[in-house]
Amino acid sequence: MRNKLGTLIPAAALIAAVALTGCSAEPQADTGLKVVATTSIIGDVVSNVAGSQAAVEVLMPIGASPHDFVPSARQVAALYEADLVVANGLDLEEGLGDVLAAAEADGVNVLSLGAQLTPLPVTDGQGVDPHVWMDPGRMKTATVAIAKALFMIDGSPAWGAHADVYSDALDGAHIQIERRLGDIPAERRTLVTNHESLGYFADRYGFEIVGTVVPGGSSLGDPSSAQLAELVETIEREQVRAIFAETTEPDALAHAVAAEAGFTVAVVELYTGSLGEPGTGADTLIGMLILDAERIAAALGS
Repeated sequence: MRNKLGTLIPAAALIAAVALTGCSAEPQADTGLKVVATTSIIGDVVSNVAGSQAAVEVLMPIGASPHDFVPSARQVAALYEADLVVANGLDLEEGLGDVLAAAEADGVNVLSLGAQLTPLPVTDGQGVDPHVWMDPGRMKTATVAIAKALFMIDGSPAWGAHADVYSDALDGAHIQIERRLGDIPAERRTLVTNHESLGYFADRYGFEIVGTVVPGGSSLGDPSSAQLAELVETIEREQVRAIFAETTEPDALAHAVAAEAGFTVAVVELYTGSLGEPGTGADTLIGMLILDAERIAAALGS
C-alpha cells in the first residue's frame, strides 16, 4: 500500500513476515499486556496501536514538560512491572534517563522511538532534536515500531491491524494540515519559537525557523541578554509576525521579546510537549497537530 506520506510496509504485513521467522509467541485472544508510555503524546500513539489488548499507563500528566519531569517511586515501580516501556529518547525525558537505562539493564523491554525516526540535528549543532512527534510521517514509522515490539512479546495479529488503521488516520491528518498551511505565502513561512520544538513540523511543511527564545532542543536553557537582543533584530529584519510559545513552558521571555520589536508581534500558544485536556481539541496527537496548524496559519495571515 502506498501511503500519502511515502511508501511504508503496512504493519500487519511486517508483523506477518516476523511471524514466519518463528521469533514470536503464539497469538493470544486477549493479552492483557501492561505498557508504560513516558509522555501523553506517546501514550496516545501506543493506545491506538494497542487497542483493548493492553493497559497503557502514561507517566507524565497532561501539561507536564517532558524535559524536566521526575517520576515518583510508584511510577518507577510501574516501569519495572511493565511488559513494554515506550519512550521517546533522544534526551527528551531528561529526568527519566537514568531510570530507563537501569530498567532496561534489568531486563525490562524498553522501546526508544526517536532514534528509529531519522532524527534531525538542532540548529546549534549540539545534539539532535527530540520532537519527532511533530511530523506525522515519522509517527507512521513509530506505529510500525510499536506494533512490532508488542508482537515480539505476544503474537497477536491485532497489533499490526491497529497500526495500519492509525497510519491511515495520520495520512488524513497530514493532508488536512497541508491544505490549511498551503495558502501561507513563501515570505511569511518563517517561524520563531519559544524553544526548538517545531523543527520536524517545519521540515515537513516547508517553513524556516529563524530564531528561538531558548536555544537548543531542550527548554532548560538560559538565553543571555545578547542572544535575546539578537533575536529581536532577527524578528525585525525578517518581519516575523508571531512567536510561537508552548502550553508546557513559561512564555514570559517570549512576551518580552515581542514587546521589544518595532511592530506588533503576536505570542501564539501551541501544543508541542504535551496533549491538551479533553475538550481543547488537542487531546490526541492528530487533533494537536491539526490545531497547531490552524493556529500557525491564522497567525501568519493565510
